[in-house]
Amino acid sequence: MLFLIVAAEACRTWLKHEFPNRIFALLAPQWWLQVMVWLSAPIVVGIALKVWNTLRVELKLEEQKRLLLEARLDALQRQINPHFLFNTLNSIASLVRTKPKLAREMTVKLANILRALLKDHDSYVPLREELSFTDDYLDIEVVRFGVEKLRVEKEIDPRTLEVMVPSILLQPLIENSIKHGLEPRLKCGTVTLRSKLDGNRVLIEVADDGVGMSNRPGSALRRTGAGIGMKNVQERLEVLYGDQASFTVVSNPGRGTLVSIEIPANLQDTF
Repeated sequence: MLFLIVAAEACRTWLKHEFPNRIFALLAPQWWLQVMVWLSAPIVVGIALKVWNTLRVELKLEEQKRLLLEARLDALQRQINPHFLFNTLNSIASLVRTKPKLAREMTVKLANILRALLKDHDSYVPLREELSFTDDYLDIEVVRFGVEKLRVEKEIDPRTLEVMVPSILLQPLIENSIKHGLEPRLKCGTVTLRSKLDGNRVLIEVADDGVGMSNRPGSALRRTGAGIGMKNVQERLEVLYGDQASFTVVSNPGRGTLVSIEIPANLQDTF
């Protein structure tokens, strides 16, 4: 601070000497007023430095927040992939002895799925690509259960096919519906996929007519014995969209479960 005061006074003296008719010397008759004049320069400089430091800290905090969200999203993604892989391999293993030809076909479909998982891509994919990804998974599950026991219905709005959605969004929900909703039933069951464009938002639904969820506290996001799928999807939506996304679950024990996701309808050509 003392250095700034001395420097400001030296600069003022030099300007007064070099440009006596152009620069007005700020001289005051009272000593305390002269001190205030001297202090004005470092105060102005100090305010500028304070503003700059504040902005720098805020930018650093924003960058740390962004990196934290990316790390959390990446961790959630890694959490899904092994879970999905092990369940799919179990489905294929059940076909190896009884239906080897179908097992080979399902192995090819699994290879397609793994290729999609290992491909470098953004956190978002077009809904068309996400549905193609889930088709391979559903084909495996239909073969495992049998066409007469597992039905798949789709009510897809064509306008939603190019909407960008989080990658691997539907498969965990479908897997949860099959394993914990339909598999415990003795008779056949149906998984229904729906999508609808409403203004600048898209509604995506995964429904089943399975056993439903338990009414006990804490089961709002999972059936008894259910895995991480539904909770994982909800956390990913919170990471990617914050309060702009909604995730709701409606379940009637013995009648089925409906999972609804509503997110902003960002089209592919906007990315």
